[in-house]
Amino acid sequence: MGKLYLVPTPIGNLEDITLRAIKVLKEVDVVLAEDTRTSGKLLKHFEIDTPLQSHHMHNEHKQVEHLVGKLKGGAVYALISDAGTPAISDPGFLLTRACVENGIEVECLPGATAIVPALVNSGLPNDRFVFEGFLPVKKGRQTRLQQLAEETRTMVFYESPHKLVKTLTHFVEYFGPDRPVSVSRELTKLYEETVRGTMEEVLQHFIHKPPKGEFVIVVGGKK
Repeated sequence: MGKLYLVPTPIGNLEDITLRAIKVLKEVDVVLAEDTRTSGKLLKHFEIDTPLQSHHMHNEHKQVEHLVGKLKGGAVYALISDAGTPAISDPGFLLTRACVENGIEVECLPGATAIVPALVNSGLPNDRFVFEGFLPVKKGRQTRLQQLAEETRTMVFYESPHKLVKTLTHFVEYFGPDRPVSVSRELTKLYEETVRGTMEEVLQHFIHKPPKGEFVIVVGGKK
C-alpha cells in the first residue's frame, strides 16, 4: 500500500516552504499539481526533479479511481496546489476522501495558508472563527449572506479582485456599514497590504483605489 502526502506550497514568498516539504517532494514517485507550469517553476527553484502530473478541478473526478489504484499498488504521491494548502478552496478533497475510504495512508504537512495570517493580523477576535472560502457567485449567495448576518464568530472569506467591491457592497447591505472588517491582499508578497475599518470605510477605500491581487476578508461577528 502506498501513501498520499498533502504538501502546502508558498502563497507568495518562496522562503515560506518548509524543509520537510522539500524533502517529501524530492522523495515521492509523482507530484500531483494543480497547474504543472506554476508548480514546475517551484520545483525547479528548489532543484526538485520529481515527475509532475496534472490534477485540477476539471479532471480530478476522472482521475480519482485510477490514482487510488496506483496508491493501492504501492505508489507514493504528493499533492500540491498552486499556492497554500491543498483542498482549502483548491483540489484535493476528492482524492483525500477516496484514500481514507480505501484505507490508504494520508499525511498532511503543516505549512502556508492565507487564512491564518489574515485572521491573526486583522485584530479581530480569533479564538473562534468560521472559514467560508469563496461565496456562491449567484445561486445561494443571498441565502448564505442572510444566514451569516447572524453569525457571532469572526468570519473569513476569499475573494478575487474583480468581485471585491461587489462583495463588500453586499456585506454593507447584510452585515451593516459599521461592522468591523479587515481586508488583506498579496499576503507574503512585495505589495502586501491590510486595510482595516468599518465595512463602509473599507468599501469606500477600494471604490477609490481599484483592488489588485488576491484577497482575504475577515469580518467581525454579530455582537
